[in-house]
Amino acid sequence: MPDYAAVSSALTEALKLRMPPIAVCVSVSDAPPAGLSARAPRAAAGCVFWEKAASGGFATSAGDHANCAIGTFTHNLDTTTAHEVDRRDALRVFADLGYVRPEDIPAIPVLALRPRSIVYAPLASTPLPPDVVLLFVRPDQTLILSEASQSLEGGFAPAMGRPACAVVPQVVNTGRSALSLGCCGARAYLDALTDDVAIYAVPGARITEYAGRVSQLAAANGVLSAFHTLRRQDIDGGGTPTIQESLARLQAQSRP
Repeated sequence: MPDYAAVSSALTEALKLRMPPIAVCVSVSDAPPAGLSARAPRAAAGCVFWEKAASGGFATSAGDHANCAIGTFTHNLDTTTAHEVDRRDALRVFADLGYVRPEDIPAIPVLALRPRSIVYAPLASTPLPPDVVLLFVRPDQTLILSEASQSLEGGFAPAMGRPACAVVPQVVNTGRSALSLGCCGARAYLDALTDDVAIYAVPGARITEYAGRVSQLAAANGVLSAFHTLRRQDIDGGGTPTIQESLARLQAQSRP
């Protein structure tokens, strides 16, 4: 496997992440990887596992997701008859509120495969190659990631709303990155999903490539931000500097 610890470190350093990158591994096996806990933390919704995984990896079964009627739908997990009733009740409430109408449901991404278990872990110590890597990011960090997506994937990542958990099947099914703005449920359940934070999801198969491009773009953004700051100061002060003059001033400031 790639050196995921180095990849995680590169992403964290380049983006100045507050929370480590999280690996999501969709598995068709019932048995968790050797040495990984099969005792998942109790969670009101599947998205809570993203946050819990920052402290260490664990494997989840369909039963561990039983409190989340929508998450089991987006992740195509086995369910019980009682759980299906719970989901219908939830969807009825959503429809009554005009939140999720019946015609909206077919547009919600659902995993194309039916997983037997899902592993969540810090990317740095993932026991399996991740299918998706989740990054909790602010707008300035999202800017760099969107630039990376544009250059590596030939297009911009879609910005998704409810449900937040749908970002995982979106990335798994398409092999392309996506931005989740969260949903009211995820924002109620996750402490890390504050008002200034969203979730950028990257296909695990390309995470090493992303780390390299993100590092390059983060460094470039740092230089260009300083350039534009100096240029604004000069122009606001009545000057009309050329690009070469602004570059020269930036280089002068950069000298020790």
